[in-house]
Amino acid sequence: MANIALYRKYRSRTFAEVIGQEHVTEPLIAALRNGKLNHAYLFSGPRGCGKTSSARILARSVNCAKGPTPEPCGECESCRALAPNGPGSIDVIEIDAASHGGVDDARELREKAFFAPVNSRFKVYVIDEAHMVSSAGFNALLKLVEEPPEYVMFIFATTEPDKVLGTIKSRTHHYPFRLVPPGTMRAHLERVCGLEGVQVDPAVYPLVVRAGGGSVRDSMSIMDQLLAGAGDEGVTYQRAVGLLGVTDADLLDQAVDALAGADGAALFAAVDRVVEAGHDPRRFASDLLERLRDLIVLNQVPDAVGKGLIAVPPDEQERLAAQASRLGPASLSRMADILHDGLTDMRGATSPRLVLEVLCARMLLPGGDSTTDLLQRLEMLERRVATGAPLPPAAAPPSAPPAAPAPAPAPAAAPSQSAPTSTAPTPTAATSTAPTQAAPTPAGPTQVGPTQAAPTPAARVAEPDTPTASTPPAAAAPAPAAAVVPAGGTDIQAVTRSWDAIVEHTKRRRVVWSLLQNAAPYALDGDTLVLKARNAGIAGRFNDDTVVGVLQDALQAVLGTKWRIRCQANPSPPAQQQRPAAAPPAPAPPRPQAPAQPPAPESESGGWPETARPGGVAAPAPEPPRQSPGGGAGATATAVAEPRAAVATKERPAGAEPEWQVPDGPTDFSPDDPVPANLNGYDGFAPGDEPTDEPLDPAKALPSPIATAEEQALSLLVETLGAERIDEA
Repeated sequence: MANIALYRKYRSRTFAEVIGQEHVTEPLIAALRNGKLNHAYLFSGPRGCGKTSSARILARSVNCAKGPTPEPCGECESCRALAPNGPGSIDVIEIDAASHGGVDDARELREKAFFAPVNSRFKVYVIDEAHMVSSAGFNALLKLVEEPPEYVMFIFATTEPDKVLGTIKSRTHHYPFRLVPPGTMRAHLERVCGLEGVQVDPAVYPLVVRAGGGSVRDSMSIMDQLLAGAGDEGVTYQRAVGLLGVTDADLLDQAVDALAGADGAALFAAVDRVVEAGHDPRRFASDLLERLRDLIVLNQVPDAVGKGLIAVPPDEQERLAAQASRLGPASLSRMADILHDGLTDMRGATSPRLVLEVLCARMLLPGGDSTTDLLQRLEMLERRVATGAPLPPAAAPPSAPPAAPAPAPAPAAAPSQSAPTSTAPTPTAATSTAPTQAAPTPAGPTQVGPTQAAPTPAARVAEPDTPTASTPPAAAAPAPAAAVVPAGGTDIQAVTRSWDAIVEHTKRRRVVWSLLQNAAPYALDGDTLVLKARNAGIAGRFNDDTVVGVLQDALQAVLGTKWRIRCQANPSPPAQQQRPAAAPPAPAPPRPQAPAQPPAPESESGGWPETARPGGVAAPAPEPPRQSPGGGAGATATAVAEPRAAVATKERPAGAEPEWQVPDGPTDFSPDDPVPANLNGYDGFAPGDEPTDEPLDPAKALPSPIATAEEQALSLLVETLGAERIDEA
């Protein structure tokens, strides 16, 4: 006789032999003893947990000559036919619904069901994989299942009870089967191996139980394979590891110890050993995840091995407990999450080893993006404090570089030397002004980040030829004052580094969040945080107590410090906020005057030279007064010419004339730069007349070139038609 598989040879014969399903077998035993049998049953559960075996036991129990009884005699014709190694009974029909689930099969069954059993009490139909029956097939069986003949019994077995038609399920008694617990499964395997007379290493049973996954048939098949390949020494651990393809416990211990000690070299060496041994990286990751699970359970339940929560040999319990205490629950939980996500990424990956190595690198580095990561870092610090290990040195905040003193001005720009005024600025003069522009500002709020040196008005106006009493020699600018650090120890650099987190903290308040998108930390002034905004409108919104309160709460949550808030629109250093005093004009060199050009009136120009024209071309001389035909003086023409001459003049330093010429090529200006002095005016608009934030002095305001509309019309007639004004007086 051929060898019979273990799961067939040791198939349960009675309900008492069914393991791990007491919640199903006990009610069925009671129903058999009480004689309260139903005409239809539904057995559901995972594969290999005893559904079909229980259906055969139930059919054997109801057809026993001494039955119905929960303990078949095993001697009658029906019991012998339905035994595990029996030929079967003609009155017990097993149908595989996977291949006989159509409506035609259901109609055939319905026609044959009305025939009485041959030599048994009941005609039993065992329909396996009942969820594969089509809806039309179930509908064809519906009337028969609802009102069958008194000698017909249906037993449906399925792994997916949700797919069974509801009208069928409602007409059955449903018994759900479950997976067998590891402890019960191990005891059953030990009993079977004892009956077979084969010696098995105790460390092999956990491997078989874990590989079986709670299925009795799967576990028995794996054990049957190991017994078939056993030698004289029996089933050894090494042979079981190689045959089942599981990861060796030594490799798992090496990997866990490397993770606990943050030893990247040892961890990657373990990965290399896995690959060199021909193991699947996915299986190694799965086994490592199982080990982390055991450590998590052992960390929470010290006697997990005794309670059966962990299936490991007793000699490994102490080693696992040490590993669990070294890692801690937060670290174990985070690493398990990384491995779980990585196993999903490994499905279909072209290079599983690469994915595994990336996962190992992520597990070695404690992150800070989630609460679990922060808990892991806290656990590491607590363990170091508890064991007396030295803590890593705290990273010192970057100190601001010392302010370099302003370099001495170049000889060409020294006050003691004189240089002839030219029509364009010389390179020496441009070089001499660079240190002045980049020099540190006087004591004031500390600026955030590198400050861009804005060009000062002195760079646009030529320096006087000779020193005067009002222009003392340039002195080194004082070093910037250090920022006032509050009691919490936070400086402006810390606020800048955490600004994105502060803004993100206010995201639920959309108005405040949008305002902070257009503002940035600028300085710390005592207990006040100074912000800079893009314009005055945004800065004004920070006067609202609600906006300030939301920002203060965000600062308290992120930095643990609370400041008062002040916002300014484009704040500038103190040296750039005040205009330097204009130097007294130096005497200009004599310029040739046209013989026919009368001097401009003193009352209108104030004695200042007229505005320079592009390319050094002098302004055209005003037209001479025209004489009327009647011999009268051209008072009107003179009155018109005087305002026109005044348009071309404005209060400018005399020594700045070369700087007023337009340079060759385009010139770009920053919105924050002062009004450039080299823009040309046009009639009715002089350079510098654009509106400014500072109020204009009425005493210094220029008179309008054309006072009234009448004079404007008169000027047009005089210039275009040559008309003359006749005074009626």
